[in-house]
Amino acid sequence: MPGLAERISSLRVNKVAENPFGTIIQIGDILVSEDVITEYFACDYEKCKGCCCVYGDSGAPVDESEIEALERNYPVYSPLMQQKGRDIVAQKGFFDIDIEGDIVTPVVPGTPGKEECVYTHFDEDGNCLCSIEKCFFAGKCNFRKPVSCWLYPIRVTKLTGGGLALNVHRWHICKDAFEKGGREKVRVYQFLEGPLKEAFGEDFYDALCAAAQHILRTKQ
Repeated sequence: MPGLAERISSLRVNKVAENPFGTIIQIGDILVSEDVITEYFACDYEKCKGCCCVYGDSGAPVDESEIEALERNYPVYSPLMQQKGRDIVAQKGFFDIDIEGDIVTPVVPGTPGKEECVYTHFDEDGNCLCSIEKCFFAGKCNFRKPVSCWLYPIRVTKLTGGGLALNVHRWHICKDAFEKGGREKVRVYQFLEGPLKEAFGEDFYDALCAAAQHILRTKQ
């Protein structure tokens, strides 16, 4: 396996003086903002109870390639959904288009800023869970959930020319998660090792870890 120097030499790590995002790491055609490496984060479900699936004005981003899996596995996970969620799927289908023209999960209409994802499941204690992911963990389907949900708080933006940009999204409802990450010294890229590998591959994650060692060492 190549060492740190060889991995770093295969990357393009640019520091732009006037760039408000700090260091930008380029791995292939993917640009990663410095805060993916430097920011701390670890979900604190005991405090948030899954509220990220409930709050917001639109659904979670869905990749076009994921629509087929949402539809194919629907008979498996739909019994766990709320009836109002199933009603929306019957009306709109398995995805929606938000005001920015992006594909997202449908939401149940509610008050502004609080429109829950149709795929939510609430247990007897009122905890919000993903019905799709619950079936995945039970071994009933092979699709976990839209990767954008799994990647949070990283948000992926498609760039002109086909590249991607990865940035940390800061949402007040996740304040406890940023604080927990700080206490436990878990950084965003470490907490999201699984979904980053799933979305972009092992080689990408290895390169990101190599870049992280380089950047964090220079900040000591």
